[in-house]
Parts: sequence; structure tokens; C-alpha cells
Amino acid sequence: MPLSRFQPEHYTELLAQKTASLQALMQPFSTLEPQVFASPLQGFRMRAEFRFWHTENDGYYAMFPKGQPDQPIRIDQFPIAHPNINRLMQQLRDAVVQSELLKNRLFQVEFLTTLSGDSLVTLIYHKMLDEQWQAEARTLEQQLGTAIIGRSRKQKLVLSRDYVDECLQVHGRAFHYRQMEGGFTQPNAIINQYMLGWAQQQLQDIGGDFLELYCGNGNFTVALAQQFRQVLATEISKTSVKAAQHNFACNGINNVKVCRLSSEDMTAALNQERAFRRLAEQQVELADYHFSTVLVDPPRAGLDAATLGLVQQFNHILYISCNPQTLKSNLQQLQQTHHIKSLALFDQFPYTDHIETGVFLQKHSS
Repeated sequence: MPLSRFQPEHYTELLAQKTASLQALMQPFSTLEPQVFASPLQGFRMRAEFRFWHTENDGYYAMFPKGQPDQPIRIDQFPIAHPNINRLMQQLRDAVVQSELLKNRLFQVEFLTTLSGDSLVTLIYHKMLDEQWQAEARTLEQQLGTAIIGRSRKQKLVLSRDYVDECLQVHGRAFHYRQMEGGFTQPNAIINQYMLGWAQQQLQDIGGDFLELYCGNGNFTVALAQQFRQVLATEISKTSVKAAQHNFACNGINNVKVCRLSSEDMTAALNQERAFRRLAEQQVELADYHFSTVLVDPPRAGLDAATLGLVQQFNHILYISCNPQTLKSNLQQLQQTHHIKSLALFDQFPYTDHIETGVFLQKHSS
């Protein structure tokens, strides 16, 4: 339960504990002190999801203690979430409980918002949604001033749009991002701005060409592309690739190509083990690239063995990790060819044990 550990008065102490934990984990690889980026104490989450729990004459948002799916805890306010989400939570619940049509078989509610004030709500049902539901939901959409999507099994009804538009400020420059419903976005936008700024600083004046694996919606790509001659990015999700292409265009970035490939496939392509039609479709000639730097932001499982071998070929590695344990495992191999030049802790998830880490590595010979 996130709220059970919400202790703003102890935030400094909790962050110090995380920092000490990361330093202990990194001890075999580096004695550098991490640069620590603290989160706002509350209102930092840009997305949230809740079960909608039904009673005879009421309904409310609910979360559950681990392993107790039948013990709902009522949530009326969610202080770790952005004020936009807290406002929408109250207004939406009030409207839903007054409408049998909107309330009936509503199972889950998801909120997505941005620093720029945009928002989207997804209502998930255990029933098919008909034209009558759409008409009432459209009225609610106008009343709340937010986009609304209805979902049920094999059904997705987009009333106006299925995205939010964000604007992030990094070193005095505004970067614009379209974030798609259902696609991955960084949950803590303030910390995300810090991450982008830190990444820019590590890669300044390196030049050459840039490879990014797991680029998502282009979160890092947009902020870093200007520092390189040309950029090749990969992402497996169709939704994220579509968003990334939009984000490159709306930021005036024309030196990036994004291909829908897994990191394993890109590794095979760069090692000339096989050709890929998707590279040809994007008119990507790998021989035209002279990569100096690779950025990896892998899932919690970390990098697979083949990708680890690939990134060891680069002079510079920027590794963004959401799991310190798999980062440690990967570093055991990476330290054979690289050393850590910079280390950062980004507190994406205050009041939890979660640690987001940035590591910048340079090849021994360079």
C-alpha cells in the first residue's frame, strides 16, 4: 500500500537510506558518490489506477493490502498523485455514483496527467459499452474537462483522444511529448526532467552517432538527439513507436530513425548475424553509422547476455536502471571493458524501496 508509507516528515531520512543502499551496492565497481535527485514530497505521480468498489448505494476507489483482495481500503484522496488527479478523482466519483449507467459494472479507473495540465481518464468495465454509455460519458468528459476512454473486454472507445500532451523543461529548453494511453511513461515528471538534464550533461561534447535501445516514446531520444550527428533508436511496442515518431516531428528533430525491433534483434543486426526487413523499411543502412554512445533503459530483468556483449563494443554507455540488483549483475560483466564515470540516484518512487539509477560508463581504452 503506497499510502501506508507516506511520511513526508521522514523523507530526507528515507532518501538517505536509499543513497546508502546504492553506494553499498556499487562498492565493488566504484567509490563515486551518487548525485542524488530528490522528489517533491507529494503530488509527484502523474498516473494512478484504482479499483472501483461497489456498495449497495455507493461506490469508491479502493486499494488492497498485499494478498488480501477482498479487503478494500477506501481512497478518497491520494496525496502522492498530482493535484490534477486528486481533483478528477473526487469529481469523477461524484458523477459516477449518481449515474447508474456509468456506475454499473465499473471495475477500474486509471488517471494520466501532465505538468502542462492535460489529463485523461480510462474507465474499465465488466460489460460491453453501448451508444447510451458513450453519450453520457461524452457529457461527463465535457463537464470534467478531461479526455475519457471506455474499455471492456475486446473493446476500446475513444471519445475524443487517447493521449495527453506534456511539456518538460530541461536546461531552459521546452521539450514536447505525446504520451499514449496504455503506453509507458515516466511516473514522476519532475524527476524525469532531472533525468533528462543529467543525461544531457553526461553526453555533452561526445558527438558521433548514438544508439538507443528501449527508447519508448522517445523520452530520452528527444532531449539527446541534438548532441549527436545521427541517432538510431529501437522499440518493440507499436504504441510507443507511433508516439516517438510524433514526438520527433513536433520537436523539429530530423536526425533520428526509430525501428520496431527488440534489443536482441538489433544486436543480431549489428553483429551481421541476419538482415531485418524493418530496417530496410526505414531505409536504415547500419554501415552509415559510426556509433560512439549507446543508451539502455532496460526492463527490470536488465540486459540479456547478447545485448551486454553488444554494448561493450561502445566507447560510452549510459545505463538507466529500474532494478539495482540486475544493474549489479550487468556491471559485473561491463566492468571488464568499462569504468564508471558518473553515478546518479533518481527518486522516482518516494516512500518505497524502489531505486532508479543512472550510470555513465566509459571504455577503458578511451
